[in-house]
This record gives sequence, C-alpha cells and structure tokens, in this order.
Amino acid sequence: MRIAFLVNQFPALSETFILDQIVGLIDRGHEVDIYSNLIGNTDKVHPEVESYQLLNRTFYAQMPTPRTQKVLKALGLIIGKGWQDPGVIVNSLNFRKYKKKATSLRLIYSASRFIGKEPYDIIHCQLGFLGYDGVLFREVANLQGKLMTTFRGSDFMIYMKMFGKNYFDRLFEECDMILTVCEKMREQKIALGCDPNKIIVHRDGIDLSRFEVAPRHIGSDGQVRVLSIARLEENKGIQYGIQAVAKLLPEFPNLQYHIIGDGSIKQELQDLINELQVNDNIKLLGWKQRPEVIEEINAAHILIAPSVLGKNGTQEGIPSVLKEAMAMGLPVISTYHSGIPELIEDGVSGFLVPEWDVEALVEKLGYLVKHPELWPDMGYAGRSFLEKHYDVKKLNDRLVEIYEQVLHS
Repeated sequence: MRIAFLVNQFPALSETFILDQIVGLIDRGHEVDIYSNLIGNTDKVHPEVESYQLLNRTFYAQMPTPRTQKVLKALGLIIGKGWQDPGVIVNSLNFRKYKKKATSLRLIYSASRFIGKEPYDIIHCQLGFLGYDGVLFREVANLQGKLMTTFRGSDFMIYMKMFGKNYFDRLFEECDMILTVCEKMREQKIALGCDPNKIIVHRDGIDLSRFEVAPRHIGSDGQVRVLSIARLEENKGIQYGIQAVAKLLPEFPNLQYHIIGDGSIKQELQDLINELQVNDNIKLLGWKQRPEVIEEINAAHILIAPSVLGKNGTQEGIPSVLKEAMAMGLPVISTYHSGIPELIEDGVSGFLVPEWDVEALVEKLGYLVKHPELWPDMGYAGRSFLEKHYDVKKLNDRLVEIYEQVLHS
C-alpha cells in the first residue's frame, strides 16, 4: 500500500508512537510518505530517523517569513509546478473560498507538495486537528486515498473548547475511519455524534524487544530514583510531582527526582524547584534521545506521570512513557485521567490518584518508597499487561488489517 502520514512536526523526539508506526509499516513492505507542517529538530533525532532515511520521505510546507520572499517563492511554485496540475494552483489561490489560508499563501505552499504524487491508498492524519488538513487537501489538491484520523488526546478537547462542541462534525462525516487510542475517547466521540461503525480503538503500542524488564531494588547508595518524562506543559502535571517529592524529602532525603523533557513551562518549573529549595534532589534534564531515555529508565525505581486536564482543555490519551517504564519493570504512579486507567491496574502494576491531588500523590509515592519489596511484582505485572495489549508489532499488524478493511469497505 501507498500511505501518506499527515503530521504536525517531524521528526519529534516526543512522538515515538508515530515513528514506530512509520517504521513498522515500512518493515511490512508498505510505502510511507510523511507530510509535516513543521520541521523538527534534525540535530537530535531517534536512530530510526537516520537508519530508515525518513527525512528523504518527508515533505514540508516551507514558507519564508518575509512577505517579499514568500511571494517570490510562491511564484516559483506556480511556474515550476503549475504546468503539472494547474487545478491545484487555481484552488490554492481561491481567496473567496479559502480566505486567510489562501491570502496568506500558506495553502499554495501546503497543497503544492502533492503535485505529481501518485494516488495513495490511505491518508492517515496523525492528530485530530490534522484530519481537517486531509479534508482540505483532498478538496484543493485532489489528494486521493481513504481518509483516516487518529485522535490521541490534546488534539480533541482543546479545539471543542475553542470552537464549540460541533467543531469535529464535518470531520466525523468526511473521514472513512476514525481511530482513538483508548476506549474513553471513543465513547466521547460517539456521544458527540460520530457513527459507532466508523470509529475503532487502536492503541499506540511500543516495541517491547527494545525494553528489557528488570526487577527494581534499592542500590548500595541507598537512593530511590523517581523519574518523569514529559513535555513540560501544564496538563502533564509535573508541577504536582515536584511538590509531592519536595514534601517527602524531609522523611526520605535519599529521594532523587529526574525530569526529562522541555516545554513552555520549563522556567516556571525551575522557579518552583528553586523556591522549594530542592535543587540537590530534583533536576530538569531537558530532552533526551531514545537511548538516553532508556538509560534513565534503567537507573530509575519509580516513574510518575501526574497528568491532568489542562485549563485550556488539553488532555492525554495514554502517555507512551508509562508503557515504556512498565515494559522495563518500573512500578508507576499516574492519575484517573482519560485512558490511563485502561493501562494501569490500581494496586497491581502501580497506583492511580485523582488529578491535581498532591497529597494523594505524596501518600502513594511515600508508600512505594517505604515498601521496595513491592517493586518487582508490580514491575512484572505491568510488563505482562503490555505483552497482551500494547505490543507494537501486533498493533502494527492490526493497523494494516484496519487499512485493508477501510480500502475494501
């Protein structure tokens, strides 16, 4: 099959779930092209980006900022590509119909990427809001293929809060299939009017062969290492993790809390660490490549992911980092948020606490610190659950089946 992935940014260190699908489809003999709105950091990428030469498969809508350069480059696109498919150029400049998308020239930059491309079997939009890009490009650029959109969390509620609960109605109608990463999100969309027959739960898996499970024990140095891996945004709840560890330090001065990630509230979190005077025990490490992340997980004893519903409506699906930590035998602590309870069985592979509840986080984290004898059994329980439900190889096989189902429906 020929498959087009529409993504917001590529490469993206935090979106290993999309990378694993791309690589899995290529390994199964399918052709994948990547259409990205934004250019990611190409200086620090996961090894698969280079080994599979994925940047050669990626097409960006690169538009200069200065108006003069923007117009000159657009003229170059019109002259260089317009003869191949004049309709795309004409549609892209339909100012009356597409308004700011056309007048800003962004549409011609985006749509011209598809000129000269052979039809696709599947157009897979990898976040909810990108589904409307798929609808637009089928209309403007005659992009051919069955249209699918995956909803993962923050790509859903935030847009309804901004534009109203009917914002995704047209997308539900136009898409040939809607995927969600958890049952909770499927139920949300059906409640909004999405046809239950065209929406499927397809979870984001992980490659378990990359993660070696190991029982956790306190080392000779006596330290207990707590880890979080997340974009540093309000809905990830890292501020609550910092507060909880700070509250536990008087009783457990051997606690070390490492936080991997970057984002808009990084300075705010550093200010909180400074204010609580816990710099020796709590450290922001910035983004890491996958091998470095694995190294940090290997060194950790407990992972916390205190996700919350953001003030602007952002929500999680199921954080990939929880799966990766569980795959390597870490007990985990997270929240009763979105699809997370579909992954963690409270008291078996870890603990769940209410959103925003620092005291509950203190209680459960303190309990795990006091009872390291529970760590191995919790770790193995998590790994076993992943092997049954989140093995990316099985899920990539299932994704191909879904594609074939859509093609022949």
